[in-house]
Amino acid sequence: MPAVTPKSLTTCLRRLERNGVIERLVVSTDPVAIEYRITDLGRSLESPLQAMLRWVVDHLDAVEAARSDYDERRTRSEQTPLMS
Repeated sequence: MPAVTPKSLTTCLRRLERNGVIERLVVSTDPVAIEYRITDLGRSLESPLQAMLRWVVDHLDAVEAARSDYDERRTRSEQTPLMS
């Protein structure tokens, strides 16, 4: 998995904050620190995300087989010369 850049992390956190999923808190320390907390709205995502995770676990073999089939078809089509 590619590294997450600080800019992409900041963009994602701002989007989550704007959508009410997390809240950003400035902590008065030296140096100043930033804390993020999940909101009640964010917590309401737990059940749908758990269901999605269960689906992934239950269907992982089929998804991997579909990926392999797709990759194999793409490889074959890239190796097949074009007919004139």
